[in-house]
Amino acid sequence: MSKPVLHSIHVYPLKAAAGYDPHEAVVEPWGPAGDRRWVLTDDKNRIITQRARPRMALVRAETLAGGAILVSAPGREPLTVPVPEPGGTTTVEIWNDKVEAVPAGVAADAWFSDFLGIAVRLAHLDDPATRRPVDPLFARPGETVSFADGYPLLVTTLASLDALNALIAQGDRPEEGPLPMDRFRPNIVVDGTAAWAEDGWSRIAVGEVVLRVAKMCGRCVVTTTDQKTAERGREPLRTLARHRRFGDKLVFGQNLVPESPGSVRVGDPVRILE
Repeated sequence: MSKPVLHSIHVYPLKAAAGYDPHEAVVEPWGPAGDRRWVLTDDKNRIITQRARPRMALVRAETLAGGAILVSAPGREPLTVPVPEPGGTTTVEIWNDKVEAVPAGVAADAWFSDFLGIAVRLAHLDDPATRRPVDPLFARPGETVSFADGYPLLVTTLASLDALNALIAQGDRPEEGPLPMDRFRPNIVVDGTAAWAEDGWSRIAVGEVVLRVAKMCGRCVVTTTDQKTAERGREPLRTLARHRRFGDKLVFGQNLVPESPGSVRVGDPVRILE
């Protein structure tokens, strides 16, 4: 087997929207630079994701110079959203956390509300170094995270996706496979491993960046959402329930916390440290 290498990098500037795939990225203590620094909320300041709004998959966001984002969606003129000026914050509810963020303004709110068909507001995480701690059950003191579900990065492997797709092909809904990696919305994808090798990792180095494995990634209904059409099926959750159940979680991928910042590039060697 060839040695593990970084196959691809994926950054999602707006939580729950499609992102982009740079050749290299800076890994900051709270995740890839620009990753999930923006979020949509409803009229009660609760985050909006593909769990309830699969149409979010059709929105694409890309980071521009200075942290602004360019958003696009079918039937809509693209919109550039600048980083809002420092000022008053709004409280965003993300799972069990309440996080202060800066409202993006009425133009962005109107653009997203028109596309999604509900009243929403866009907010920006101005200070990821202080706003939201990582779950203390799996974190070290001072570790923080963006608007990602819970951890700064997510790693998956091509070999595990191949193994999962083989299991789907043998199941009762083979027509739903094979699934692409975008169903799992990873930040980094590794090639050159055995299937499910990541289950045994504790620390890895990707190029110059050292990352600690915090916990397995439990999967939700978002994985059943076609990221190109926003249509939903039953896979991979049916197959994960049969073959990848750990306690009450259906697992694919591993959540990571950076131990050292730096840059990663496609093709970088991936070393298993522990």
